[in-house]
Amino acid sequence: MSHKLAWTFSTLGCPDASLKAALRLAARYEMKSIEIRALEGSMDPIAVLEARYGDPQGVADELRRFDQRVVSLDTSLKLVGASPGDREAFLQFIPWAEALGVRWLRVFDGGGISSTLDVETLNDLRSSLNWWQCLRAEQGWSVDIMIETHDCLCYPQTIAQLFESVPVAPALLWDSHHTWKHSGEDPVQTWEAFKRHIVHIHVKDSISEPSANHPHTYVLPGEGEFPLGPLIERLEGETVSIPVSLEWEKAWHPYLPALDSALQALVAHEWLEL
Repeated sequence: MSHKLAWTFSTLGCPDASLKAALRLAARYEMKSIEIRALEGSMDPIAVLEARYGDPQGVADELRRFDQRVVSLDTSLKLVGASPGDREAFLQFIPWAEALGVRWLRVFDGGGISSTLDVETLNDLRSSLNWWQCLRAEQGWSVDIMIETHDCLCYPQTIAQLFESVPVAPALLWDSHHTWKHSGEDPVQTWEAFKRHIVHIHVKDSISEPSANHPHTYVLPGEGEFPLGPLIERLEGETVSIPVSLEWEKAWHPYLPALDSALQALVAHEWLEL
């Protein structure tokens, strides 16, 4: 028996939109949450929210009007090579996440893309994780971090290498396209290996033609080479539902059509049910 996926989207796909406009778009597609990365043309969403609403209560009121929640606040912190200034900028998200009941803060793995973690990279990851876990316990925060598989954790074997070296495996934001593109592993296989630790999933699609910034070009979901259909079918068969987020990277790739077009593509393929 299949179940309806908990679809959401990153505001990276509508970077110039206000919070209200993003919530309105999510409601149009019967989504119950959004993932906040960019707002009103800024990659500093906390500054935008503060300027627009003053405090978290104003944001909470807006979310209530649309019957929505923020499933993730996406920070820019990289665990590898994080400076004191980077950590300080990351900590600015905490009061807002706590007040709004946001469960997860996205952080990047950082480091270079390789099939093996070198000693320095592994030590950096462990050090940053220890810093966060100790601080979170000391402060009694509810919010936690999820590590996006973006750089040094793009390979299943590097994820496994990290997990084997820490006492408690961290939560993952699995960028399914990244691990597939770099390692070549079937996303369904990656999911099966790490699903106990995955709390959020990014999906997108591409073709193997160079674009301005990558050796591939992003395309509408279902029009590229990423095996999105089989992955969605597998996820629909799971008993636990976690956010499946369309990461439409229009902020970084202006050639992409509007986020609305990508959401319509999900509907056309019957992956997103209305």
